[in-house]
Amino acid sequence: MKELMILLNAASAAGAQRSLDYIKIISESSLVVKIVLLVLLFFSVMSWAIIIFKILEYSNARKNSESFLQTFRRKKNFSEILKYATRKRNSPLAEIFRQGYKELSLQLGAKESDRPPGEINTKNIERALIRASNTEISRFERLNGFIATTAAVTPFIGLFGTVWGIMQAFHDIGVSMNANLATVAPGIAEALIATALGLFAAIPAVIFYNYLINRLKSQVGTMEDFINEFLNISERLG
Repeated sequence: MKELMILLNAASAAGAQRSLDYIKIISESSLVVKIVLLVLLFFSVMSWAIIIFKILEYSNARKNSESFLQTFRRKKNFSEILKYATRKRNSPLAEIFRQGYKELSLQLGAKESDRPPGEINTKNIERALIRASNTEISRFERLNGFIATTAAVTPFIGLFGTVWGIMQAFHDIGVSMNANLATVAPGIAEALIATALGLFAAIPAVIFYNYLINRLKSQVGTMEDFINEFLNISERLG
Protein backbone atom coordinates (compact mmCIF):
# COMPACT_ATOMS: atom_id res chain seq x y z
CA MET A 1 0.00 0.00 0.00
CA LYS A 2 2.84 2.34 0.87
CA GLU A 3 4.58 1.59 -2.42
CA LEU A 4 1.35 2.33 -4.32
CA MET A 5 1.04 5.74 -2.63
CA ILE A 6 4.63 6.53 -3.55
CA LEU A 7 3.95 5.65 -7.21
CA LEU A 8 0.75 7.77 -7.26
CA ASN A 9 2.57 10.75 -5.76
CA ALA A 10 5.35 10.37 -8.29
CA ALA A 11 2.87 10.20 -11.19
CA SER A 12 1.06 13.27 -9.86
CA ALA A 13 4.31 15.18 -9.56
CA ALA A 14 5.29 14.19 -13.09
CA GLY A 15 1.90 15.32 -14.42
CA ALA A 16 2.23 18.66 -12.65
CA GLN A 17 5.72 19.06 -14.06
CA ARG A 18 4.42 18.42 -17.58
CA SER A 19 1.68 21.02 -17.07
CA LEU A 20 4.24 23.52 -15.89
CA ASP A 21 6.34 22.69 -18.94
CA TYR A 22 3.46 23.60 -21.24
CA ILE A 23 3.05 26.93 -19.50
CA LYS A 24 6.76 27.54 -19.71
CA ILE A 25 6.81 26.73 -23.42
CA ILE A 26 3.99 29.19 -24.09
CA SER A 27 5.56 31.91 -21.93
CA GLU A 28 8.90 31.53 -23.70
CA SER A 29 7.44 31.30 -27.21
CA SER A 30 7.94 34.02 -29.78
CA LEU A 31 5.63 37.02 -30.01
CA VAL A 32 4.06 35.75 -33.24
CA VAL A 33 3.18 32.39 -31.70
CA LYS A 34 1.73 34.08 -28.62
CA ILE A 35 -0.49 36.23 -30.85
CA VAL A 36 -1.58 33.11 -32.75
CA LEU A 37 -2.45 31.33 -29.51
CA LEU A 38 -4.40 34.34 -28.23
CA VAL A 39 -6.37 34.55 -31.48
CA LEU A 40 -7.17 30.85 -31.32
CA LEU A 41 -8.19 31.16 -27.67
CA PHE A 42 -10.50 34.05 -28.57
CA PHE A 43 -12.17 32.03 -31.34
CA SER A 44 -12.55 29.01 -29.07
CA VAL A 45 -14.10 30.92 -26.14
CA MET A 46 -16.43 32.95 -28.37
CA SER A 47 -17.59 29.93 -30.37
CA TRP A 48 -18.38 27.98 -27.19
CA ALA A 49 -20.33 30.94 -25.80
CA ILE A 50 -22.32 31.25 -29.03
CA ILE A 51 -22.92 27.48 -29.18
CA ILE A 52 -24.38 27.45 -25.67
CA PHE A 53 -26.49 30.53 -26.42
CA LYS A 54 -27.86 29.12 -29.68
CA ILE A 55 -28.68 25.72 -28.16
CA LEU A 56 -30.68 27.45 -25.42
CA GLU A 57 -32.32 29.77 -27.96
CA TYR A 58 -33.37 26.90 -30.24
CA SER A 59 -34.61 24.84 -27.32
CA ASN A 60 -36.74 27.70 -25.97
CA ALA A 61 -38.09 28.45 -29.45
CA ARG A 62 -39.07 24.83 -30.01
CA LYS A 63 -40.76 24.57 -26.61
CA ASN A 64 -42.67 27.85 -27.06
CA SER A 65 -43.69 26.95 -30.61
CA GLU A 66 -45.03 23.57 -29.52
CA SER A 67 -47.03 25.29 -26.78
CA PHE A 68 -48.36 27.91 -29.21
CA LEU A 69 -49.26 25.30 -31.83
CA GLN A 70 -51.32 23.37 -29.30
CA THR A 71 -53.19 26.56 -28.39
CA PHE A 72 -53.64 27.48 -32.06
CA ARG A 73 -55.24 24.13 -32.85
CA ARG A 74 -57.36 24.08 -29.69
CA LYS A 75 -58.85 27.57 -29.87
CA LYS A 76 -61.17 28.61 -32.69
CA ASN A 77 -61.16 32.37 -32.17
CA PHE A 78 -58.22 34.17 -33.78
CA SER A 79 -58.57 37.11 -31.39
CA GLU A 80 -57.96 34.82 -28.41
CA ILE A 81 -55.02 33.22 -30.17
CA LEU A 82 -53.57 36.68 -30.83
CA LYS A 83 -53.61 37.50 -27.11
CA TYR A 84 -51.74 34.28 -26.41
CA ALA A 85 -49.29 34.93 -29.26
CA THR A 86 -48.25 38.29 -27.83
CA ARG A 87 -46.93 36.47 -24.75
CA LYS A 88 -44.79 34.06 -26.81
CA ARG A 89 -42.07 36.42 -27.98
CA ASN A 90 -39.47 33.71 -28.57
CA SER A 91 -41.81 31.57 -30.67
CA PRO A 92 -41.38 31.91 -34.45
CA LEU A 93 -44.88 30.49 -34.99
CA ALA A 94 -46.39 33.15 -32.75
CA GLU A 95 -44.66 35.91 -34.73
CA ILE A 96 -45.76 34.41 -38.04
CA PHE A 97 -49.32 34.21 -36.72
CA ARG A 98 -49.28 37.87 -35.65
CA GLN A 99 -48.20 39.01 -39.11
CA GLY A 100 -50.69 36.72 -40.82
CA TYR A 101 -53.50 37.87 -38.54
CA LYS A 102 -52.58 41.50 -39.24
CA GLU A 103 -52.97 40.97 -42.99
CA LEU A 104 -56.13 38.91 -42.53
CA SER A 105 -57.72 41.58 -40.34
CA LEU A 106 -57.06 44.20 -43.00
CA GLN A 107 -59.14 42.14 -45.42
CA LEU A 108 -61.88 40.98 -43.09
CA GLY A 109 -62.05 43.83 -40.59
CA ALA A 110 -60.57 44.34 -37.15
CA LYS A 111 -63.08 41.95 -35.53
CA GLU A 112 -64.19 38.60 -36.78
CA SER A 113 -67.80 39.26 -35.67
CA ASP A 114 -68.42 42.18 -38.05
CA ARG A 115 -66.16 41.35 -40.98
CA PRO A 116 -67.67 42.05 -44.42
CA PRO A 117 -68.34 39.11 -46.70
CA GLY A 118 -66.04 38.65 -49.67
CA GLU A 119 -63.26 36.63 -51.10
CA ILE A 120 -59.99 36.53 -49.18
CA ASN A 121 -56.78 37.35 -51.05
CA THR A 122 -54.69 34.44 -49.84
CA LYS A 123 -51.69 35.55 -51.90
CA ASN A 124 -51.30 38.68 -49.77
CA ILE A 125 -51.65 36.62 -46.62
CA GLU A 126 -49.09 34.12 -47.88
CA ARG A 127 -46.63 36.90 -48.66
CA ALA A 128 -47.07 38.32 -45.16
CA LEU A 129 -46.51 34.90 -43.62
CA ILE A 130 -43.40 34.25 -45.74
CA ARG A 131 -41.94 37.66 -44.84
CA ALA A 132 -42.43 36.90 -41.16
CA SER A 133 -40.92 33.45 -41.64
CA ASN A 134 -37.85 34.87 -43.39
CA THR A 135 -37.39 37.38 -40.58
CA GLU A 136 -37.47 34.59 -38.01
CA ILE A 137 -35.04 32.47 -40.01
CA SER A 138 -32.62 35.40 -40.22
CA ARG A 139 -32.91 35.84 -36.46
CA PHE A 140 -32.12 32.20 -35.82
CA GLU A 141 -29.21 32.26 -38.28
CA ARG A 142 -27.61 35.16 -36.43
CA LEU A 143 -24.18 34.32 -34.94
CA ASN A 144 -24.07 30.93 -36.70
CA GLY A 145 -21.67 32.48 -39.18
CA PHE A 146 -19.08 33.01 -36.45
CA ILE A 147 -19.16 29.30 -35.61
CA ALA A 148 -18.72 28.47 -39.30
CA THR A 149 -15.82 30.92 -39.50
CA THR A 150 -14.21 29.33 -36.45
CA ALA A 151 -14.52 25.88 -38.01
CA ALA A 152 -13.00 27.04 -41.31
CA VAL A 153 -10.31 29.47 -40.19
CA THR A 154 -8.80 28.21 -36.93
CA PRO A 155 -7.03 25.16 -38.46
CA PHE A 156 -5.21 27.50 -40.85
CA ILE A 157 -4.34 29.92 -38.05
CA GLY A 158 -2.95 26.97 -36.12
CA LEU A 159 -1.07 25.88 -39.24
CA PHE A 160 0.45 29.35 -39.50
CA GLY A 161 1.69 29.00 -35.92
CA THR A 162 3.07 25.56 -36.80
CA VAL A 163 4.98 26.89 -39.80
CA TRP A 164 6.32 29.80 -37.79
CA GLY A 165 7.49 27.48 -35.00
CA ILE A 166 9.30 25.23 -37.47
CA MET A 167 10.90 28.28 -39.11
CA GLN A 168 12.07 29.39 -35.68
CA ALA A 169 13.53 25.93 -35.03
CA PHE A 170 15.51 25.98 -38.28
CA HIS A 171 16.67 29.51 -37.52
CA ASP A 172 17.97 28.38 -34.11
CA ILE A 173 19.81 25.52 -35.81
CA GLY A 174 21.48 27.95 -38.20
CA VAL A 175 22.48 30.33 -35.40
CA SER A 176 23.88 27.68 -33.07
CA MET A 177 25.25 25.43 -35.85
CA ASN A 178 23.92 22.54 -33.80
CA ALA A 179 21.06 20.28 -34.82
CA ASN A 180 20.57 18.42 -31.53
CA LEU A 181 17.17 17.97 -29.89
CA ALA A 182 17.71 20.70 -27.32
CA THR A 183 18.08 23.26 -30.09
CA VAL A 184 15.00 22.36 -32.15
CA ALA A 185 12.66 21.24 -29.35
CA PRO A 186 11.34 24.68 -28.28
CA GLY A 187 10.35 25.68 -31.82
CA ILE A 188 8.75 22.32 -32.53
CA ALA A 189 6.88 22.46 -29.21
CA GLU A 190 5.49 25.89 -30.11
CA ALA A 191 4.38 24.53 -33.45
CA LEU A 192 2.61 21.53 -31.91
CA ILE A 193 0.81 23.66 -29.32
CA ALA A 194 -0.47 26.00 -32.04
CA THR A 195 -1.68 23.03 -34.07
CA ALA A 196 -3.41 21.44 -31.08
CA LEU A 197 -5.19 24.67 -30.09
CA GLY A 198 -6.31 25.23 -33.67
CA LEU A 199 -7.88 21.77 -33.77
CA PHE A 200 -9.35 22.27 -30.30
CA ALA A 201 -11.18 25.34 -31.59
CA ALA A 202 -12.18 23.92 -34.98
CA ILE A 203 -13.46 20.43 -34.17
CA PRO A 204 -16.25 21.44 -31.73
CA ALA A 205 -17.21 24.30 -34.05
CA VAL A 206 -17.69 21.89 -36.97
CA ILE A 207 -19.72 19.44 -34.89
CA PHE A 208 -22.03 22.00 -33.31
CA TYR A 209 -22.44 24.05 -36.48
CA ASN A 210 -23.87 20.99 -38.23
CA TYR A 211 -26.00 20.28 -35.17
CA LEU A 212 -27.39 23.83 -35.12
CA ILE A 213 -28.06 23.77 -38.87
CA ASN A 214 -30.12 20.59 -38.43
CA ARG A 215 -32.04 22.21 -35.58
CA LEU A 216 -32.68 25.25 -37.77
CA LYS A 217 -33.92 23.06 -40.64
CA SER A 218 -36.37 21.46 -38.22
CA GLN A 219 -37.61 24.91 -37.20
CA VAL A 220 -37.98 25.94 -40.85
CA GLY A 221 -40.01 22.81 -41.59
CA THR A 222 -42.32 23.56 -38.66
CA MET A 223 -42.80 27.13 -39.87
CA GLU A 224 -43.63 25.98 -43.40
CA ASP A 225 -46.23 23.53 -42.09
CA PHE A 226 -47.77 26.26 -39.94
CA ILE A 227 -47.98 28.65 -42.90
CA ASN A 228 -49.90 26.05 -44.90
CA GLU A 229 -52.19 25.39 -41.94
CA PHE A 230 -52.87 29.11 -41.48
CA LEU A 231 -53.63 29.55 -45.18
CA ASN A 232 -56.08 26.64 -45.13
CA ILE A 233 -57.98 28.21 -42.24
CA SER A 234 -57.94 31.62 -43.96
CA GLU A 235 -59.44 30.16 -47.11
CA ARG A 236 -62.27 28.61 -45.09
CA LEU A 237 -62.97 31.97 -43.45
CA GLY A 238 -63.54 33.49 -46.89
